[in-house]
Amino acid sequence: MKNDADITPRELFTEEHENLREAGERWMKDTATSCMVVVTLIATVAFAAAFTVPGGNKGETGTPIFLNNRWFTIFVISDAVAMFSSIASIMMFLSILTSRYGEEDFLYTLPAKLMVGLFTLFASIVCMVLTFSATFFLVYKEEKLAILPKIVAGLALLPITLYATLNFRLWISLIHSTIWASKFMFRSGKHKLL
Repeated sequence: MKNDADITPRELFTEEHENLREAGERWMKDTATSCMVVVTLIATVAFAAAFTVPGGNKGETGTPIFLNNRWFTIFVISDAVAMFSSIASIMMFLSILTSRYGEEDFLYTLPAKLMVGLFTLFASIVCMVLTFSATFFLVYKEEKLAILPKIVAGLALLPITLYATLNFRLWISLIHSTIWASKFMFRSGKHKLL
């Protein structure tokens, strides 16, 4: 239905809230750019860690010295997951930066991309910290200071907890807007903006 000015509710909403769409576009681009810098650094560190293994390599074969140690297995797996999750995060943030930012994109596509990008960024942070902790267990577990790896592992929980705490409300908002709100707003049917 149209009002007295021959405008549908959806057209009126779009016209009246153009400044919100522009502000949302700026915020999305700034957020994606900032996160992309962080995740690129993580990818660089994870890539370098794969080739500079703790303990070094055996001279005659080139295999890692700690190859049969379970902490080395944790190191390798967490480094690989950090690398691949950071690459996935880079792709998500890049797709946000190259989006067309249409009004419909803010309903589902952009929040979903941001949610996946932030979750993969979180996974890469967790795995990077796990890689660092595994390195400490490899190098210092036999020393007199065997408590040192445990202290480092305990301190490693600090950045993970901090990231999760600082982004918890954003995650909840993204989940809400992506899963629940986008199903009901601007869809055809009774009592919905069309």
